[in-house]
Amino acid sequence: MNKLLTAADLWADIAAVRERAPLVHCITNLVVMNLNANVLLAAGASPVMAHAHEEVRDMAGIAQSLVLNIGTLDPYWVQSMKTGLAAATLRGIPTVLDPVGAGATAYRNQVLEALLSVANPTVIRGNGSEIMSTAGAAIKTKGVDSSAAAHDALGAAQALIGRTEGTVCVSGVVDHILDASKHWARLSNGHVWMTKITGVGCSATALIGAFCAVQANAWRATTAAMALMGVAGEVAAEKAAARSAGVGTMAALLLDELQLLDEATFKQRLKMDVQKWSA
Repeated sequence: MNKLLTAADLWADIAAVRERAPLVHCITNLVVMNLNANVLLAAGASPVMAHAHEEVRDMAGIAQSLVLNIGTLDPYWVQSMKTGLAAATLRGIPTVLDPVGAGATAYRNQVLEALLSVANPTVIRGNGSEIMSTAGAAIKTKGVDSSAAAHDALGAAQALIGRTEGTVCVSGVVDHILDASKHWARLSNGHVWMTKITGVGCSATALIGAFCAVQANAWRATTAAMALMGVAGEVAAEKAAARSAGVGTMAALLLDELQLLDEATFKQRLKMDVQKWSA
């Protein structure tokens, strides 16, 4: 860590989410909708899941951020995302895109191109394969699981930043968060069991939406959200293992930690390195 970003900065943003309870409009996928909402609530935010064409513009008028997730696509939801993204961008609230399964099918790639033609998201978060595919790089995606390590996607992330001028988070064993000002944060918290619970990555994206709503610097907000999820997941897994329990117990404990994690534990456990990147 250095003066670019400190644990105290990140904790201030965690506290701000808890205090201000930002309204996060999620147009997300059917598999993760419940967990996303519960993660946002546990962290202190207020989720709303709305995708009807008749209300997405109005929702963008009252929400503090918009999160889009392409996990379970159909044409109706795609139009909802395009309408919501246009309205949120016009209003000037932050927008976050999760390109779930990018590269797996031609349709997903077409949808991503359509969304990026509407507006540039404030933040894009995905695994290595998804970021490489979203950036237009050739990479094999197996379902929605990554076939590329996070560090393999750094060049693609930089190219994507060149296109969107926003923040890109490449998630993996180490999470990489980069932005157009060439800030680069690396987070090494988390636990392998987090990959065994459906929707944890998508919920991290939802958290980014909450943090962007209270922190104007999207790179810092994204880093804070990913740090909170990583530390909370790490602690939850350890507590589950101490009970001789598994990922089912951990899923509940993850929500507990998102709600109850204290400043001392967060600062003690945080594994973060920050520097500048070069093209």
